[in-house]
Amino acid sequence: VAACRDTGYDWFEQLLQNLLKSEEDASYKPVKKACTQLVDNLVEHILKYEESLSDSDNKGVNSGRLVACITTLFLFSKIRPQLMVKHAMTMQPYLTTKCSTQNDFMVICNVAKILELVVPLMEHPSETFLATIEEDLMKLIIKYGMTVVQHCVSCLGAVVNKVTQNYKFVWACFNRYYGALSKLKNQHQEDPNSTILTANKPALLRSLFTVGALCRHFDFDQEDFKGNSKVNIKDKVLELLMYFTKHSDEEVQTKAIIGLGFAFIQHPSLMFEQEVKTLYNSILSDKNCSVNLKIQVLKNLQTYLQEEDTRMQQADRDWKKVAKQEDLKEMGDISSGMSSSIMQLYLKQVLEAFFHNQSSVRHFALNVIALTLNQGLIHPVQCVPYLIAMGTDPEPSMRNKADQQLVEIDKKYAGFIHMKAVAGMKMSYQVQQAINTCPKDPVRGFRHDESSSALCSHLYSMIRGNRQHRRAFLISLLNLFDDTAKTEVNMLLYIADNLACFPYQTQEEPLFIMHHIDITLSVSGSNLLQSFKE
Repeated sequence: VAACRDTGYDWFEQLLQNLLKSEEDASYKPVKKACTQLVDNLVEHILKYEESLSDSDNKGVNSGRLVACITTLFLFSKIRPQLMVKHAMTMQPYLTTKCSTQNDFMVICNVAKILELVVPLMEHPSETFLATIEEDLMKLIIKYGMTVVQHCVSCLGAVVNKVTQNYKFVWACFNRYYGALSKLKNQHQEDPNSTILTANKPALLRSLFTVGALCRHFDFDQEDFKGNSKVNIKDKVLELLMYFTKHSDEEVQTKAIIGLGFAFIQHPSLMFEQEVKTLYNSILSDKNCSVNLKIQVLKNLQTYLQEEDTRMQQADRDWKKVAKQEDLKEMGDISSGMSSSIMQLYLKQVLEAFFHNQSSVRHFALNVIALTLNQGLIHPVQCVPYLIAMGTDPEPSMRNKADQQLVEIDKKYAGFIHMKAVAGMKMSYQVQQAINTCPKDPVRGFRHDESSSALCSHLYSMIRGNRQHRRAFLISLLNLFDDTAKTEVNMLLYIADNLACFPYQTQEEPLFIMHHIDITLSVSGSNLLQSFKE
């Protein structure tokens, strides 16, 4: 597990989940027993490493092993949190780890994630234990950076919302940061030319992030927080964060947008507000806008969709428990209806982000589209040309992801790919133009590697199986070379490259193209020669 820190743990989680699921109804459960033994042993190892950390010679090695053990325990907790319930009190002191290295931060974050999953499952935990966790988390939120704050607020959300209901404690923290933002905003409004925001920039950035993170996990419009007050907290937070998105400093803008993204997870309806639509769409569509801001807006949409997916999966699990009493389909429809409406608002701008020269922007745009399609929030036909275009991306991971989406669409809706194939080819030329590092050189339609394969070879291999579709597609491409089509000459070169390098499997395929080229040449070729003679 430690070795796979960089490649992701999805395979491990999937394996563990499948193994435990396979023996759910069995009387003998060897996997569950093995998992229990593994978890117990890992906790013992952690205690041993903790003792040996005082030995300066092996400190680095043992610190790495400690992180590996705690990360593994988190993965077990994620799949079966009950395994860690008896060890929760052993894990709590690690929240007070003094942070001096990257490993120390990883320990704190993983312990916070474990406690978030495990504490709500504990039966009658002591008040002292819970109060200590709350205080430790609050100290970490006040002291450390974004990653720690995010995980600690999330853990605090689980502990307070599901166990202690200590809302006053959280309300005081929220008011501390909200009050600081309000004060800075008012001072800046009174004198826009003052350096008040620059002078207080670290505090401003922390407040923007923390207010957003708290709004993600707590609904401050509940009576438990604000009492009988008639003030609408979510609207006030929106107004405050929107104010700082107009600031000239990009770092302040980014943190304000991160805060907005968090708030939208708790209150998705805010994304329908006109000022939010204008902000998001202008950032995504403005070619001169900062890459960081574009990426952050796409990340916000991605996180929202991921959270919605998690909620839907949880609702599905809950439904199975009370299947006969409630109509959960109706509840699910309301939630997915909201997500669908939101994605319709921003879909065009997200798709247009595929034409950006920075691969990171294209990467996040593709993630958003993949999540949207997987959740069935939009009709896939409008995404097909864009996915065909992304299938020509220089980065293999993005190519594969776009191709996979096309395969899924083709399985469900036969004929969609063929219908949009030519439009997809034209769009792929636009993507290649956008990422072309030497504008003087024309865009070529084959890969500059050993394979020299066509950029759109995956598209051709999908269409090739159906003779009628294949021939119609090839004729449509050849028709672009007709004089009347008035196609740009560089695009014709790109299409000719693709036609030359498509992965043909039978002689009939290239012979069909050659035959039609011959016909075209006999007509337009002689006309062209005649024009030159005249």
